[in-house]
Amino acid sequence: MNRTIVIANQKGGVGKTTTAINLAASLAARKRRVLLIDMDPQGNASSGFDIQVEEGSKNIYDVMLGEAKIEEAVISDIRPKLSIIPSDVNLAACEIQLNEQENRNTILKAELDRIREKYEFVIIDCPPSLNILTLNAMCAGDTVLVPLQCEYYALEGLAQLMQTVNLISERLNPELQIEGIVFTMYDSRTNLANQVVENVEKNTDKKIYKSVIPRNVRLAEAPSYGMPITEYDPRSAGAKAYDVLAKKVIRYHYRRSK
Repeated sequence: MNRTIVIANQKGGVGKTTTAINLAASLAARKRRVLLIDMDPQGNASSGFDIQVEEGSKNIYDVMLGEAKIEEAVISDIRPKLSIIPSDVNLAACEIQLNEQENRNTILKAELDRIREKYEFVIIDCPPSLNILTLNAMCAGDTVLVPLQCEYYALEGLAQLMQTVNLISERLNPELQIEGIVFTMYDSRTNLANQVVENVEKNTDKKIYKSVIPRNVRLAEAPSYGMPITEYDPRSAGAKAYDVLAKKVIRYHYRRSK
């Protein structure tokens, strides 16, 4: 089984990178070989594992420009079973630098196809926008997992994201599907959180993961220590929630691969 999951939402602050980091770590903790690709110029998925891009080292920016092969950018086994391709702030210039390149939307796919069989799961963390980096991720992906914050404007932009996924599926990547929606920053004590969940369930026919990610202090603290929640506080509610999500993701993709 080999699956590439794109973590995407053009709205910022929804727990996208938190989900990418902790889903990848939780899958690895369940003995799955995982590659995490940081496609966000902010590099938060990289710093979430205490990785600082050193001068002269290769990263996803070099891969996108054709200045390095993807295997040169992989930092292997940063944790047992988990490898990462870090990001670089220069990645923000890709939109301009690749503008006239014919294959600009499929650069990542062409590179990833050479190494994806080494991993059971490839997790791609996208920037909070529908730009050339996100398009590359979706062209390389099998599914798109959408983190959705439990707030009033949760549905804002979701329709646009779904439309983009459908368009890429029609024109560039026929295999791409919506993996599903996972609710983040959920607080069961508020009526609003429950109303948002009910509203989304009524207004979309896409799969919704029942394993919601709670609003959790330990989960928020973990990145500042350069650790996933599986290490920082494995007994926390956040760690348990991402473990449940990882288990359901494995089960979902195992069924699809049959």
